[in-house]
Amino acid sequence: MATDYDAPRKSEEEAESIEALKERGSAKGGSAIDSEDADNPSFDLGGSDLSDVELDVVVLPQQDDEFTCVSCFLVRHRSQLDHQTDLGPVCAECSV
Repeated sequence: MATDYDAPRKSEEEAESIEALKERGSAKGGSAIDSEDADNPSFDLGGSDLSDVELDVVVLPQQDDEFTCVSCFLVRHRSQLDHQTDLGPVCAECSV
């Protein structure tokens, strides 16, 4: 078991028994789930099954007026070129 050496240490009197922790955990278990659901709204897909649907995606190669930034690896338009390095082009967002 991993030990956190930065955590404050408890004496034997302060340490709780496993049974007490289990009882306290089961009592808080229902409320922890409810509050977690309240904080995170559920994501509803509408109930439609899309497992048999195939999506057609057209991938275009890099165009003549585009470059790939050597810092962020995104394909950018030449108007976003800031400077050229020994490694390659750098976009305006990465040079900031």
